[in-house]
Amino acid sequence: MEFNGINYPFDIVYEDNHLIVVNKESGILVQGDHTGDRALPDYIKQYLKDKYNKLGNVFCGVIHRIDRPVSGLVVLAKTSKALERMNKIVRTRDFHKTYWAVTKKGPHPKQGKLTHWLKKDERRNTTTAFEEEVDGAKRSELSYKWLGKLNDHHLIEVRPITGRPHQIRVQLSQIGSPIRGDVRYGFKKVNPDKRSINLHAKELHFIHPVKKEKMHFRAPLPQNEFWQQYDTLDTIKSRDINQIM
Repeated sequence: MEFNGINYPFDIVYEDNHLIVVNKESGILVQGDHTGDRALPDYIKQYLKDKYNKLGNVFCGVIHRIDRPVSGLVVLAKTSKALERMNKIVRTRDFHKTYWAVTKKGPHPKQGKLTHWLKKDERRNTTTAFEEEVDGAKRSELSYKWLGKLNDHHLIEVRPITGRPHQIRVQLSQIGSPIRGDVRYGFKKVNPDKRSINLHAKELHFIHPVKKEKMHFRAPLPQNEFWQQYDTLDTIKSRDINQIM
């Protein structure tokens, strides 16, 4: 997105006085880390400062994260009150996310639920999945559905029930379906851009923390040649959802 001559690594999906929802490019941190690289809230603060000609500090609170190589929807709070209320919504699991993942090997069965115990190694920034409970691991659940196969790759819709670090990546890898480009969790090679994996935060559902209205957002697929192969399927799914709502 370009604004005031600056190219930002996101598109605005929704904005009001309380929240801002963006469609993030892959390769951008949602929250700062040891690398010191510029994170999403820094970009958004600059955008808000320019848009509203703010002279002082701009508030931008991180409500949830998606991994750096993942693209898609992220919600951030523009006020401390909205942040506090959204944090409560996330904790009570009233914040519903849907992802699209591309894998070389399809899941078996084609639809189901995965339960693992995940343990994060903070030093190496990797997560290990266990089939049974172990010390220090947290129960992690997701549901998935196979959507189709195109050019020797499979498209899977994933809905996390819990929100653990690298959850979708490691749980799909555990069943033999690592995400395309995700060499950390078993895929054989990186993607051509070397900064993305084919995991996209596609949809969000929650109740607005202030307006108390139902919020539903869908992010278009990334504008690259590989993802755009799935644009027709995305259009069909959009039509189906519009008929339901």
